[in-house]
Amino acid sequence: MLMHNPPHPGLILKELCIDPLNLSVTSAAKALGVSRKTLSCIINGKAGISPEMAVRLSIAFNTSSESWVNQQAQFDLWQAEQHRHELKVTPLSAE
Repeated sequence: MLMHNPPHPGLILKELCIDPLNLSVTSAAKALGVSRKTLSCIINGKAGISPEMAVRLSIAFNTSSESWVNQQAQFDLWQAEQHRHELKVTPLSAE
């Protein structure tokens, strides 16, 4: 079942992981081994969380990589569903 308008996982990352530890984007990016720009794009919803980033987050914040990937998938699917009516697809069925 799809969550109604799930938040971008970057927002979750910021609010539940980075802010409570009083980390700057720069220091969090350094700890994760990524550029500040990369982390900033994720936090600001301009980029998604890749499987590799999910593993990095799981190591840094003692979370599961699956939870990050699932959050991203839920967000992406909800976004795609909002444009379902625009898709030019012919229904197929076996008869």
